Amino acid sequence: MQIELQQIKTGFTGEFCYTHARAGMSPDGEVILTTQPLLLEGCDVFYGMQTLVSNDRGRSFSGFCKSATLIRQTVEDGMEDVFCDATPLFCRHTGKMILLGHTARYWNNKIAPAPRRRFTVWSVYDHAAGDWTPFRRLEMPDDELFYSCGNGCGQSVELPDGDLLIPVYYASREEDCKAGNCYSAMVLRCGFDGENLRVKALGTPLHCPVPRGFCEPSIVRYQDQYLLALRNDVTGYVALSSDGMTYSAPVELCFDDGENAGNYNTQQHWITGGGKLYLVYTRRGAGNDHIFRHRAPLFIAEFDPEKMVLIRRTEQVAVPERGARLGNFGCLHISDHESWVIASEWMQTTAPDHYNYRRCMSYGSDNSIFIARITWQE
Repeated sequence: MQIELQQIKTGFTGEFCYTHARAGMSPDGEVILTTQPLLLEGCDVFYGMQTLVSNDRGRSFSGFCKSATLIRQTVEDGMEDVFCDATPLFCRHTGKMILLGHTARYWNNKIAPAPRRRFTVWSVYDHAAGDWTPFRRLEMPDDELFYSCGNGCGQSVELPDGDLLIPVYYASREEDCKAGNCYSAMVLRCGFDGENLRVKALGTPLHCPVPRGFCEPSIVRYQDQYLLALRNDVTGYVALSSDGMTYSAPVELCFDDGENAGNYNTQQHWITGGGKLYLVYTRRGAGNDHIFRHRAPLFIAEFDPEKMVLIRRTEQVAVPERGARLGNFGCLHISDHESWVIASEWMQTTAPDHYNYRRCMSYGSDNSIFIARITWQE
């Protein structure tokens, strides 16, 4: 396995930083990369989506293009919704690039108080316009149960018939009001015709009694099995399925020597290549106590789906740490011999001065966007 690190954007204004960089690629080599600005003096205060385009398999990119459609929308009581935590996915069955994510709700430019609605949303890339279609909400079968339901930062899978397996995390209105609320996770089987997305079946709910429960699930298909990675405040979890909808009881993310991997309160994503399965993750214990929730560097290690563990001796750094967190990242499967890790440097730091971006810069970060090209010999 070889890792080539490409820096596709540098520079930083000091007021906003780009976050949630993720990409999709069509068979002709066109790459659509999305990201969105974050207000540094706030908590998860995002603005409208921006897009970078490459026509040479990501070797060069256009400048940032602000979407005219994926912008904040005013909703009830003067609050605003924004499409965020998005992941592009090229759907071979329809030949369309879909952008999947969810909404965040703001009041006076701060996260709205609970209970607050969250919707799973999607958009489709319009080549003629060079922009995304206006985002639409995914209609759920039980509005009360799925009062707060999102596909934030998730990897999804396209099935051979064109259906999509989309993982979500959700809470009822009652659960969302609790101080120690717990989200549950589930995989949705959805039909997508290139324009419309609809739920066709619900998977088995997965629960965790630790406050906030399971969040930001990601799914991968590997050798006719499906695996789910789950974020939890205390430790990462993984689960296995034969059909992509019904999963084994989630187990803690551990190394093959039995030690907990050290991932917590941060998403993990999957990569396949060279006939093997890999997980990309963050963890404690890497000289990274100066990073918020130890969200850098990004590690990659082979995952054993039979034993449901990471193989410690295979661990490598996919994207290095330069003082800024990298935890809100994406992974993209290109071929059996190439996959990418895409990450942007998030310029907020540890308590008590979260907004002191100069602490991040003192280690070398500048809100760069990186692509780690991971290749296996053909």
